[in-house]
Amino acid sequence: MAVLGTDGYIGWPMAMHLSRLGYDVVAVDNLARRGWDVEGGTYSLVPIPTMEQRVERWRELTGNTIIWHHLDLCDHKALEAFMAEFVPEAVVHLAEQRSAPFSMIDRDHAVRTQVNNIVGNLNLMFAIHEHAPDCHLVKLGTMGEYGCPNIDIEEGYLTIEHNGRTDTLPYPKVPHSFYHLSKVADSQNIHFGTRIWGMRATDLNQGVVYGNQTEDTMLHPDLMTRLDFDSIWGTALNRFCVQAAAGLPITVYGQGGQTRGYLDIRDTMACITLAIEHPADRGECRVFNQFTEQFSLNELADMVLRVRKARGWETTIDHVANPRVEAESHYYNAKHSALVDLGLEPHLLDESMLGSMIELVEQYVHQLDPVLLQQPSVNWRTGGNEVWDTYANQSQVEAATDSVDALVASQARPRERQLQQD
Repeated sequence: MAVLGTDGYIGWPMAMHLSRLGYDVVAVDNLARRGWDVEGGTYSLVPIPTMEQRVERWRELTGNTIIWHHLDLCDHKALEAFMAEFVPEAVVHLAEQRSAPFSMIDRDHAVRTQVNNIVGNLNLMFAIHEHAPDCHLVKLGTMGEYGCPNIDIEEGYLTIEHNGRTDTLPYPKVPHSFYHLSKVADSQNIHFGTRIWGMRATDLNQGVVYGNQTEDTMLHPDLMTRLDFDSIWGTALNRFCVQAAAGLPITVYGQGGQTRGYLDIRDTMACITLAIEHPADRGECRVFNQFTEQFSLNELADMVLRVRKARGWETTIDHVANPRVEAESHYYNAKHSALVDLGLEPHLLDESMLGSMIELVEQYVHQLDPVLLQQPSVNWRTGGNEVWDTYANQSQVEAATDSVDALVASQARPRERQLQQD
């Protein structure tokens, strides 16, 4: 079993979850996500160790081995060698740039997003076809591929009657960003691969994930996954909980009527596992809409506000200018029955879960940068703004300073280095 993108928010909990279930897991990542943090001055509120430390701690605590493999999917020769060596029965593909705002910073970030995602996915498809043709590709997509049409969103396909003829075709998609466009391209390429090569594929169109704790991440601080709170990487409900823990206003973009599908991170683990345990047939491209509930931003903000108030503290909801180009009031009804039919028992959002998340954040709130939390860094129409410029430039200065400091330290006389250590 290969889990690609294992250093990410979902990837690391997924690798541990499958390992605990008895699968032999190979963890793959190119560590780009950590580099993007350095580039933009962002960071996980919950500190995360290196991948080497993570897999070693997991082995110490559970006796289970996760094999760590540093690999970039855009390096097709290295990827082909990997697939030829391991020949996995299934590949969980999470190794993509996942942020819509990141893809909208400027031309460079849009291109980097689409090259990383589309080329990496294509390389993986060819590697499976040539070296592991019976492998089941479980690919994480996004509900953002569909956009917000004024009709019900089906699970991947739509039966259309036109001029007296009927056909079932991939559901039309109007994505929200260059990131979501890359996911649409992935879906089309995978659908094509199942038709021409007979690949097995499950495309999981995932809603917005919230939460930070699973059965495995709670075993030890070294096993925690990321908690992103800034406007580039932090998802809506996670950001709202961080704001509540810090006693800061909950910032809702625009009017707050934007409605999306949401799910608990534990349900992400369950959905992917169900897809693995019930694989697609050869030549089949299944599409599952992976979420459990639908909420507007206003509904989420109100819920977090009530939890904050129940703990004896007051805060407010601030509506800020929407940096995105999207309908703020719209019809949204997405079908999501396939995973329930396979046995999904969802963790529905309640105030107890929100309270536990706020309690977790309170342990780290002293590390919080309120500017990154409260102010959007990217505008869909104009790209990266002054917040992005400030933090990106700051990271470059810090990197240069660190390089100079390292050079000076390396040239210090042995006695001086010893005195510094003492």
